[in-house]
Amino acid sequence: MNSRPNSILPPSDMRHLLLLLIGSGALSLTVLLSGCHRQPENTAPETLPAATVRVAAVENKKYLATEEVIGTVRAKLRATIEAKLSGRIERLPVTVGQRVKQGDLLVLLDQREIQARLEQTRAVREQTQQDRKRFETLLQQNAVSRQEFEAVQARARIAEAAVTETEALLGYAKVTAPFDGVVSRKLAEVGDLASPGRPLLELEDPNALRLESDIPEALIDRLRLSEKMAVRVAALTNEIPATVSEIAPAADPNSRTFRVKLDLPPTPGLRLGQFGRVTVPLNEVASVRIPATAVVVRGQMEIVFVVESQKAQLRLVKTGKRLGDEWEVVSGLNAGESIVVDGAATLSDGQPVEVKR
Repeated sequence: MNSRPNSILPPSDMRHLLLLLIGSGALSLTVLLSGCHRQPENTAPETLPAATVRVAAVENKKYLATEEVIGTVRAKLRATIEAKLSGRIERLPVTVGQRVKQGDLLVLLDQREIQARLEQTRAVREQTQQDRKRFETLLQQNAVSRQEFEAVQARARIAEAAVTETEALLGYAKVTAPFDGVVSRKLAEVGDLASPGRPLLELEDPNALRLESDIPEALIDRLRLSEKMAVRVAALTNEIPATVSEIAPAADPNSRTFRVKLDLPPTPGLRLGQFGRVTVPLNEVASVRIPATAVVVRGQMEIVFVVESQKAQLRLVKTGKRLGDEWEVVSGLNAGESIVVDGAATLSDGQPVEVKR
């Protein structure tokens, strides 16, 4: 079997070859390295100018924790209008949104049948009155007995009562407004049959409003009658001071909530049916809070600049509830740190700052 000759040099010859290669290529290697690592002419890094800012210390403050419960603005005075007797609707002269005064006609029923009954009872009354006068004369002449005269008197009183009853029914054919208000719903039209128990209209007084809210049973003990509470309505910017006027004594078995009514003061822009929130106080808690002007929002990130060694250091934070002009900070800051509260929107990380006094 033929074996291949060994092509590996001895260690002494290998070392000598490496030295020769290094010696011959030293100049080329030096030129190559000097070309690759050539320094630019301007090597000084660009520096940001100092920004004038106003700072404040992060504080750990106590505040009253609250929970908001939704509700609806409704009228304190509202009524469902019904007819006291059955009859075809002849006139319905109001429309939804129309303002009416107390006593204004809302619904007029067909009166012909009642009018005929009234004429009949009046005729009977006239006849019984004549009979009473005739029997009174006969009684004086002893031509009739006292019992016969008293029977005629009774029939006269019955006839008089029948006339009074029919006149009252005729008045019921005219349905009028029980108070000043606005027609909020119209549930019938001309030609429909009205009957006792069937709603025809809904009337509300827009001048006296309240918020009706269903309070969970876990919060109901936080409320007291005549207590002032803050209410927010989506269409208004300011809080409305409301007064607790009614608290249901029992919970709804389905939702486990209590119906609570809060009287609202006259407020421009407040309307029936608006969505509102009532703020229910819970207990006092402490949290880190900073001015709202210190928080800079960039995309999905909330940023605060902390001043350290006269430089603005970018810090990511997570905010919680908005408490007036301040934000609650859940994470990212500690009490006592100095943060930029004026001019933070234009700062960059590491930029020098000058604190404005």
